[in-house]
Amino acid sequence: MSVFSLPDLGEGLEEAEIVTWHVSAGEHVVEGQPLVAVETDKAVVEIPAPRTGTIESLMAPVGAHVRVGAPLVTFADSAAADTGAIVGDLAAPEPPATVPRAAASAATVATTAAPRSGAPPPAPAAAPRAMPRVRALARDLGVDLAAITPSGPDGTISEADVRAAAKTKAPGVIEGGALQGPRRAMARNMARAHAQVVPATVHDEADVDAWASPDADVTVRLIRAVVAGCRAAPVLNAWLDGDRLVLRRHARIDIGLATETDDGLFTPVVRDAAARDAADLRAAIDQLKSRVRQRRIGRDELTGATVTLSNFGTLAGRHAVLVVSPPQVAILGAGRIAAQAVVRDGAVVARRLLPLSLTFDHRAATGGDAARVLAAVVADLQRPD
Repeated sequence: MSVFSLPDLGEGLEEAEIVTWHVSAGEHVVEGQPLVAVETDKAVVEIPAPRTGTIESLMAPVGAHVRVGAPLVTFADSAAADTGAIVGDLAAPEPPATVPRAAASAATVATTAAPRSGAPPPAPAAAPRAMPRVRALARDLGVDLAAITPSGPDGTISEADVRAAAKTKAPGVIEGGALQGPRRAMARNMARAHAQVVPATVHDEADVDAWASPDADVTVRLIRAVVAGCRAAPVLNAWLDGDRLVLRRHARIDIGLATETDDGLFTPVVRDAAARDAADLRAAIDQLKSRVRQRRIGRDELTGATVTLSNFGTLAGRHAVLVVSPPQVAILGAGRIAAQAVVRDGAVVARRLLPLSLTFDHRAATGGDAARVLAAVVADLQRPD
């Protein structure tokens, strides 16, 4: 018997959630064949089989959180250690060690216990088939996927199935559970940000009444304005190592674009925003948002932002105190554009104003740095085109 463990997927990840098993116990697989889909911080990653062989047992059910280095599958036929093209553990001499259960609940079990010698555990029951967004909806509504009769193709549970099941529950009954997937990642990231960042926020408004077109692409204009702000005070286009208090400034401006979905918050990255024209930026935004909605966004597309933009005004709100995601040191928020009464040349007139909020890590930047960024952002947004 040989054991294959969860590989190191990079970016300091400690665990991943089992989303879908593509194989079952007793199945013969070939090297490179899709083995299992796991969800890391908001990205679904396919892990291939490290070699050809027969699966003896699956070591964790769908929904379990498996720590890096913990067993994923065992192979019935022995083989020489081979990690293939990914960093994992495939060894024959010893059975996998038992991984302790998390204290909170069975829903947060890191992995199942290792089999005793000569008595492998039974294969897990067939898990309900559903897309990650459907699983997230079921968690939010407190619906047990195993109790649903699927109506989708190939026995897949749809969003409509989940919503219909939620309506049959007793009125006023709300079931809770452990956070999963993107919302679990968000909870951890927000806690980390709260513990590490010293935030401060400055507010202002940009008069956009002079925009040449009332249908201007607001997000593209905001990205261009963030570029102008970073050029005015490069200290905010940087990463801060809070432990060593080392600031790393970036020559390239890679903007994280906060994107709200039913599954939670995603922040895909628009690379080298300063080098793109408006059409190229719009194409990049559309492609990233489409990949987020389809849950086909790669982890490399969600990491490495040097500064973040949140256009929350498309939903509601004017000003906000936002959360800086370390090691970044700044995030710009844009509120809802609305006509306001302002004084111009001694007369009260109606102008379309765009509210702005810049939150920054006060360890890395001064209030003056932030004010210079915000002034440059406002100036760029007030240009007619």
